[in-house]
Amino acid sequence: MEPGAKQSAPGSFFRTIKTVAWSLLGIRKNSELEKDAAQVNPIHIIVVGVATIIIFVLALIVLVNWVVAK
Repeated sequence: MEPGAKQSAPGSFFRTIKTVAWSLLGIRKNSELEKDAAQVNPIHIIVVGVATIIIFVLALIVLVNWVVAK
């Protein structure tokens, strides 16, 4: 690495959650995508993505059961 060059910091857990949330909505800037690719661990993305989808599906199931029960 060249002297004076900035080393990219590892991504935080909050940044991983933010990345997954924006990706689920389909709203991503190309520059942000490049930053995330350089900073966020792919394993963290997969774990947070799967957990988010499970929570979303469970919330839909609860909502449907609540609406049908009325």
